Amino acid sequence: MKHNITEVAELQPDYLGFIFYEKSPRYFDGEIPELPKGIKKVGVFVDEKISKVIELCKKYSLDVIQLHGNENKEYILDLQGYLTLYYPDVLVWKVFSVDDIFDFNQLSVFENKVDAFLFDTKGKEKGGTGKTFDWEILKKYPSKKPFILSGGIGLEEVDLLKKILKTDLPIHAIDVNSKFEIEPGMKDVSALKVFIEILKHD
Repeated sequence: MKHNITEVAELQPDYLGFIFYEKSPRYFDGEIPELPKGIKKVGVFVDEKISKVIELCKKYSLDVIQLHGNENKEYILDLQGYLTLYYPDVLVWKVFSVDDIFDFNQLSVFENKVDAFLFDTKGKEKGGTGKTFDWEILKKYPSKKPFILSGGIGLEEVDLLKKILKTDLPIHAIDVNSKFEIEPGMKDVSALKVFIEILKHD
């Protein structure tokens, strides 16, 4: 695992994600090797106690907290209170599971409480489905808040990605995971390298 993290980090992604949800097959409780400067560490949490989030934020020097559960406005306000005191530079991303009837109005209560949204494909369980949602629905996105596009993105989606990245949508980052896995938590570095290179060159 540690060697795989190092190999992925050599590709210089903007972010590396670590899942701190014990029910996930990608649950991480190991050691993060020293990463190249500029790579930010994202901790993924699902309805976790705030004390535990802060504890792991300290332990792993996280740069971003990604909330992938049913965390409500009050939870995020409490979390932000602790972050302001102890880790003011740590960002908070809130995940929303999207399907064809997703209502973007539900974002409004979080608009001024998180730094970015993340849109993933809706499934029965928490975590990735390995499938993309219909990105056409993003035309209804009512905000200028940056968002991360996620959900089953692989090499097959590169052409669609290039198109959507040319729109006015405030896409902050592309989140890739399951389509590049050899096994849960282990990435196919050569496939990731190809993906990055194709995206870089139009």
